[in-house]
Amino acid sequence: MPGTGRAEGPVHEALGALELVDHHCHGVAEGPLPAAEFEALLTEGDRWPDVSPFDTPAGVAVRRHCAPLLGLERHAPPADYLARRAELGPEEVNRRFLTASRTGVLCVDTGFGAERLTPPAALAGTAGARAYEVVRLEGVAEAVAARGVDAGGYGDAFRAAALDAVRAPGVVGVKSVAAYRTGFDLDPARPTDAEVVRAARRWLARGGRLDEPVLVRHLLWTAVDLGLPLQLHTGFGDADLRLHRADPSLLTDWLHRIAGTIPVLLLHCWPYQRQAAYLAAVFEQVHLDVGLTLHHVGPVRARAVLEEALEITPFRKLLYSSDAYGVAEFYTLGALAFRRGLGDLLQDRVDADELALSDALRLARWAGADNAHRVYRLPDGH
Repeated sequence: MPGTGRAEGPVHEALGALELVDHHCHGVAEGPLPAAEFEALLTEGDRWPDVSPFDTPAGVAVRRHCAPLLGLERHAPPADYLARRAELGPEEVNRRFLTASRTGVLCVDTGFGAERLTPPAALAGTAGARAYEVVRLEGVAEAVAARGVDAGGYGDAFRAAALDAVRAPGVVGVKSVAAYRTGFDLDPARPTDAEVVRAARRWLARGGRLDEPVLVRHLLWTAVDLGLPLQLHTGFGDADLRLHRADPSLLTDWLHRIAGTIPVLLLHCWPYQRQAAYLAAVFEQVHLDVGLTLHHVGPVRARAVLEEALEITPFRKLLYSSDAYGVAEFYTLGALAFRRGLGDLLQDRVDADELALSDALRLARWAGADNAHRVYRLPDGH
């Protein structure tokens, strides 16, 4: 990858040659991004007067690792970076960064801001990859409410709409943002029909986003009934989140109740990667990634995050995701950080004779691609 300063060693070489499966990502902006919009997409936080998002770990990593892909020197000043980006235009910029990530499969969450972003097929065409879709269930519920439904019919209407959504061609999983809407400290029991009706009456009367705890529980249990892998945002996110309620260990009682059903994919996880690792170690159905985290900590700290996640995580339970959204740079940075961080820690274990090289190569392939193929049962999987 040009400009990355990739480390050397057989594990790094294998990861560099591997086509990744990005099991959770989003589209990128199709049109030009003015400077203020581009900078806003570099951070999960709000814009602050006189503080540039380029002066964050993610912003510094963009200037270091992405500038060369635009034909600039490493560490190019923000003004030069933005000018060159505008000069090349969005189509060329997106092509350069998506292809540089060397991602072969994209599982695209289309549930947030999709009208402003490339749809899965276009994203795949730009990347030279195959794309599948992940359905965000809160969006399905809110669409049901928007079409008009009474409280007594909401439960059946939502289940029917969710079933229709996952039957669409190319859908391989579902996602919930319960961490944002209510947090995970919910009653783990499946709600009764009467509880759903009462909760729907409250929610439909006030309108807005789905944030009624009983209906969020109903959504999670509906996901179990759908039978597809369920992605759950955990940990780090924007200011709409209450971080202490996004700790995945709060899901423990619910995970006990759904044992033997669907795979549960814990997304992002920071700073709870150790809690997520515990859940992956003790529940057969739980898997995790540290996507989103990787491009925000940058390649310099990716190893540390991955090492904590892998302290006790079974090696068949770690997946790769970028959670890239809006700016194509995060595809490049996520892939680079993952390859470098995982490569460093596995190669060091080989060099210390704590891990056979053949095992390290197998574990790298599992995490980068094969685990996702297996969990999502991708049509062309291994």
